[in-house]
Amino acid sequence: MTSQHWKELIAIDRYVVHTNDILHDYDRQIITKLYQPLIGPIGYSLYMTLWSQLKEKEHWGKEVTHHYLMAMMQCGLPEIYRERQKLEGIGLLKTFVKEEQEHRLFVYELIPPLTPHEFFNDGVLNIYLYNRLGKNVFQNVKQHFLYPPLPKDQFKDVTRSFNDTFQTLHMSEISSVQKEVKSTLTNKENFKYVGEAKSNGISLDDHTFDFKLFLAGLSDTMVPKKALTSEVREAIQKISFLYEIDPIEMKNVVIDAIDENDEINIENLRKSAQNTYLFKSGESLPTLVEKTQPDKLKEKEPIGQNPEDELIPLLNNISPRELLEGWSQGAQASKADLQIIEDVMFKQKLTPGVVNVLIYYVMIKTDMKLSKSYVEKIASHWARKGIKTVKEAMDLAKNEHKEYQQWEETKKQSTNKKTRKPIRKEMVPDWLKEKEENSVEKLDDEEKIKEEERKMEEILKHYRESEE
Repeated sequence: MTSQHWKELIAIDRYVVHTNDILHDYDRQIITKLYQPLIGPIGYSLYMTLWSQLKEKEHWGKEVTHHYLMAMMQCGLPEIYRERQKLEGIGLLKTFVKEEQEHRLFVYELIPPLTPHEFFNDGVLNIYLYNRLGKNVFQNVKQHFLYPPLPKDQFKDVTRSFNDTFQTLHMSEISSVQKEVKSTLTNKENFKYVGEAKSNGISLDDHTFDFKLFLAGLSDTMVPKKALTSEVREAIQKISFLYEIDPIEMKNVVIDAIDENDEINIENLRKSAQNTYLFKSGESLPTLVEKTQPDKLKEKEPIGQNPEDELIPLLNNISPRELLEGWSQGAQASKADLQIIEDVMFKQKLTPGVVNVLIYYVMIKTDMKLSKSYVEKIASHWARKGIKTVKEAMDLAKNEHKEYQQWEETKKQSTNKKTRKPIRKEMVPDWLKEKEENSVEKLDDEEKIKEEERKMEEILKHYRESEE
């Protein structure tokens, strides 16, 4: 926990668990099999621990401090805070806070999960689950939530209708009770009925898709405006985020999805988007580490001519996977490294460009290795700072460099690891250098430095060639 973390949450802050609907045993199966692979075991444990504080058929738990969660889950407050953000991001939790005189009071509102049908047709969550589990496990999990329908062709439907079994009221009876019934149905206290709430799944910021650009020049004969319902617009936004389809390309994707009734079939929309993505990339369906920095968050061309300025367009225009493979001379990035980066992007919601700065910084400082704990610690710090652009990330790394060094030195001392030698001036910004106390360098250290410089130069060379 950094010195700033107390501004967000401290152990003596109190909280109460609330649910906007009754949670059922079946919801537990859905969260276990569909959500747990995405949020991880600790996020899953947090949701279940909060759920356990609700008595059966009750909507409110008892007010307690966060010490309770720390004791029950046997983990620190920073981790609880990070896992809470994951639950919020995936649509399982809403957090509300009220500032009181001596402490803060949080309300943790548990949201029921999507139904299996909604989840497997979500267009985002189902794709990420597929990539996490692989084809065979994904199919097994999906099969768990399927059941064979009644073979109606073999049976005759003999169900009685309502009017077959009940008699209607006379007009005199209807008029006498109509006003009374209407008044009792009016919800004056603004309460909600059990079962009225519904999970909306994940939510995306409005800036993720430019609908004005999408609609510009799009005639009603091509795509009827009435076909762009709120459900379709939400699907377009999710699909553009997942498959990196810009508003111009999205026009063709939507046109392909219009059916004979001039309506947009969302399933066809997804298939059209998948085909567009596969045609462009020639690869399997996307994961978070394939994403590049959104255009709106890219800086203009570098102002200066130093290596730091030359890095900005590079880190803006490649994906974290490509950057990792650049360090490996084009070899495939390891699954372990990709998992670390994807976890960070999912949990902390860092943009791809910011993650690239994080990779670059950590690789330089930790002997070309991605240390999971070190990456997560810096990532959580940047997330709390609201870092969105490559320049912001580089500036913060520059300003906080000494503190990050202390984190790494503390870790190295605890594990008895050697401190690596610095990178030479011409290849690394000044703020990445460490002062040497001993001017004598061993031969193997010199070779290591040259090798790292050569790898970074290859990355920059590859980028320069791609721009020509």
